[in-house]
Order: sequence, then C-alpha cells, then structure tokens
Amino acid sequence: MSGVGIVAAMRVEARCITSRRLPFNQRIRLGENASIWLCGMGEEAARGAAEGLRAGGATALMSFGFAGALHADLHPGDLILPESIRFGRSFEVDLSWRDRLRQHLPGYLRIGGGVLAASRTVVTSTAAKGELAHTEEACAVDMESGAVAEVAARADLPFLAIRAISDPAGFSPPPALLDAVRQDGSADLSRLLPLLLRRSLTVATLLRLAKDSRAACSTLSTVVRYAGAEMGISRNRPGSAQGYAVDQGRQA
Repeated sequence: MSGVGIVAAMRVEARCITSRRLPFNQRIRLGENASIWLCGMGEEAARGAAEGLRAGGATALMSFGFAGALHADLHPGDLILPESIRFGRSFEVDLSWRDRLRQHLPGYLRIGGGVLAASRTVVTSTAAKGELAHTEEACAVDMESGAVAEVAARADLPFLAIRAISDPAGFSPPPALLDAVRQDGSADLSRLLPLLLRRSLTVATLLRLAKDSRAACSTLSTVVRYAGAEMGISRNRPGSAQGYAVDQGRQA
C-alpha cells in the first residue's frame, strides 16, 4: 500500500510503530508511503486525525492500537483484524488489504476477525462489555475505529483496522483511572498517586493493566515487523522512525 494514513490514539500504541516521541495532534510522515497521526482517545479526536491525514494526501486509512475483548475466549495479546466496524451502521474494511497483511504474519500470533464495535465512551465494566457483545454481535471494542472508518467511507478510501486485545472481557480499566490519564493515554502521576493513597485504585490493578498492555504492544510490534510493507512502512525500519519527516500542517 502507498499513502497509508495511520491513526493512533495513545503514545503507547504509536511506539509500536516508531520509537521516537511524536508531537501531538500532527501529521508525521513515516518515509514515502505512510503517515501517522497521534490524536488522543475518542471518536472526535480520531475523526479529526483521519480528516487531517486525508487532507494531507492519504490514499488509505488505518486504525491502529488496542481493543477491549467482548468474548471470554479472547486474551491480552490476541490480534483482531475485523471484517467490519459497527458504528451506528456497519463499515466494511478492505478485505483484500486485510488478507494481504494477514498473509505476512507469523503463525504463532492468535488472530481473530468478526465485528469490532465502536464505543463513544471507555467501557469500564464486564456488564457493559456483555451488552455490547449482544447488541452489536461484536468480538471487541475500541473508541476510534468507527470514526476513522466513517471518514474513509465518505472519501471512498480503503480502510483497515489493526487492534490487539489489551483487556479481557472479565477485566476493564477502572473508572477511577480515567481521571489520571492524559488525552494521549499517558499517566498523570500528580493525579495517579492520590488515587493510590486513597485506595481508589490498587497497585495490583495497575500491574495487571501494565502486563496486559505489554502483551498487546508485543503483538502490534510484531505486526509492524512482519507486515510493515502493507502498512506503507519500510521493512528496514520497523519499530523506529529514523529519518521521518514532520509535516508542518497541524489540525485546525
């Protein structure tokens, strides 16, 4: 693929593609055939990033990052390559692109397909996950893929979602944690420490979240390493951004 615009909500997700610290809310070129936009979490942020990438010349759009499992048989580190995104209506991915990318991946990855649900809020309970699984007939959920798919459909561009499970169906980020997370997904220690002192959040929960996130990151990094060419990323530079160029146009 050429001209791939990659939307990543959180820094931890973007680091699976490039080791450099990306500027926030700005299009960054990854060589000649891809650009990435670190946008922050949520539907509106992702829509702005997708529109910015499209305006910057992207000829295909990709949603890349974590997802929450809605089925008990999905585990942290499992890879989801959905056939469609449920966001009010169904948006299909480019199946030929999906199949080409999958052919490059090693056999040891656990890869699933199906429907990826788009949620406008962070899903923080097992009950809410169960309801999404039932109403949307989805296997996993995130907050950005729906908006990116919508922009791609409106512009008649190929679209693909690459999502690694970061939290299983029976465990979700606790609501209290949301108050200690910056827009780019990084922890705000000045807010996190009081939560720990008040025991609104436990160290055990943080350790589990960190472990599950590492599993998801390992999977996403593997996708980049083996299938970077299908993402528009040079094969000789997976996982790094040596020589990347900064586009000076920022999102309005």
